[in-house]
This record gives sequence, structure tokens and C-alpha cells, in this order.
Amino acid sequence: MIAGIGIDVVDIGRFERSITRTPALLERLFAESERDRPARSLAARFAAKEALIKALGGHAVIRWHDMQIVQDAEGNPDFALSGALARHVAELGIDRVHLSMSHDAGIASAFVVLEKANGR
Repeated sequence: MIAGIGIDVVDIGRFERSITRTPALLERLFAESERDRPARSLAARFAAKEALIKALGGHAVIRWHDMQIVQDAEGNPDFALSGALARHVAELGIDRVHLSMSHDAGIASAFVVLEKANGR
């Protein structure tokens, strides 16, 4: 059963100007393992985190470092959730967080679907 859906788009050029103008944003928004990527990849990761926030319905317990973007066993993007966010997702009964990210033509996008087993 779908428990939440979120989507976000980011203008890559604008995002790149923001992190150039305010380098501290990299540390605030991304775990150390995420930071050493090109601007288009960082913009897609930011869009993914925003899409997750939207799918969950808001910012109540969310810290940027509690939602790291990683690759699953097949090399697809996935979330590694931790801290209060991981506990919140478990309390909601969410069994799976699906993530798709893309970047093209100056835009990064991400789509998140939260899933829980029927009857929970």
C-alpha cells in the first residue's frame, strides 16, 4: 500500500551558484560521503531529500544527514535513513522507500514513494 508520494525538481545552475556562494551548504545538506560529486549529482540528491520530506508530509523530525543517498546492491539510488528520521519512518509502518533520480537539460529531479505492507 502506498503511504506517501513526493517529487521535487532543482535548477542545477541555480543550485551550483548557491553552493559556490555558500560553501557551508555542502556540510549542512550532505553527509561527507555525498559531498565529492558534481553539482548535477548533488542537485539530484537534494531533490531526493526534498521529495522524501514531501512524501512524509513535513519537516517534523528530519535532519539532512539522517537521509543519506546511497546505492543499493544493483547500483540503484536508495536512502540510508538514520537517527530520528529512521525511527519516525519505522513508527509510521513504512516498509520500503522507493527512489528515482535524474538530471537532464539543467534540471535535477527526484521521485519518492513510501510503501507499507497491507493491514499495517
